[in-house]
Amino acid sequence: MGEQYVGIDLHRRRSVIVRMTGEGEVLEIVRIANDPVALSLELAKAGPDPEVVLEATYGWYWAADLLQACGARVHLAHPLGVKMFGYQRVKTDARDSRNLAELLRMGRLPEAWLAPPQVRELRELVRYRAKLVALRSGLKAQVHAVLAKEGVRVPMSDLFGVAGSRLLDELHLGRAYGLRIASLRSLIGVYDQEITALQREVAAVLAGDVGYLAIQAIPGVGPVLAAVFVAEIGDIHRFAGAPQLCSWAGLTPRHRESDTTVRRGPITKQGPRLVRWAAVEATQRLPRGSKQAASFHRIADRRGTGIGRVAAARKLLTLVYYGLRDGQVRCLTRLAAEAG
Repeated sequence: MGEQYVGIDLHRRRSVIVRMTGEGEVLEIVRIANDPVALSLELAKAGPDPEVVLEATYGWYWAADLLQACGARVHLAHPLGVKMFGYQRVKTDARDSRNLAELLRMGRLPEAWLAPPQVRELRELVRYRAKLVALRSGLKAQVHAVLAKEGVRVPMSDLFGVAGSRLLDELHLGRAYGLRIASLRSLIGVYDQEITALQREVAAVLAGDVGYLAIQAIPGVGPVLAAVFVAEIGDIHRFAGAPQLCSWAGLTPRHRESDTTVRRGPITKQGPRLVRWAAVEATQRLPRGSKQAASFHRIADRRGTGIGRVAAARKLLTLVYYGLRDGQVRCLTRLAAEAG
């Protein structure tokens, strides 16, 4: 029968599978429960080494790993690219899976990178740490809100440092407010422990990673942000150059062109949010006398702080690209040698 193409519309409980020939003839459309055995049996009908496509949506890890273990050549469809491909008057799971198979068969599939298991595990640690930090920030904001209700002035910049903790220990608040503050401080302590443990785990995983160590030489990039870049970017060689990495991260301006009209707008933000956050966060930690800080202030003075910050983040991500690719950031190494 020849090579077959398989499109899978994966959902939380059930999935729809379409098998198609190289000529576009639909052989079968089935709906199965999300069970490894059922998926393996359906894939066996497609013969040896079938081309299989599924979207990078909720919970795709197990399916991709199982399909590869069964000998399939797995392709991961980018959800946004598939959505933009065409308008459908009627949308069903069967049509979605058939469209995926058709796009793959015609060579027009907007593919996402299928990260290997070790990269996905590292991402899990890094993303979970970032989630815990965000939740801890919410708890700290609640503490500030309670103190504001009681009219307590906070003179220090860090309420949860040594001086701030002393202030909280000595406060005399109403019973309800005091209980809430005590509960929040206890929860913050638990989050602190979990975040520290996760950071140790991430550091252990990346201990021998040359790129991870190299990009920490970039001003503003420490162990935490370096781990974000390594985990989220993955294999740096999948990018042709630094501009492609910046575009993937959503840090390049929108470009709309029609006939003689060209419009360039704000950055696309069509990429991993954590990478954009890390790049912008690093620019806020730039040493005052660094070349990167001077570049930021030059652009910010002319076009505003927001545009200056994004431009600095783009330049920083360019350095990250070369650090991960070469195991060193040559321009920084040269500057350090000249300064020495």
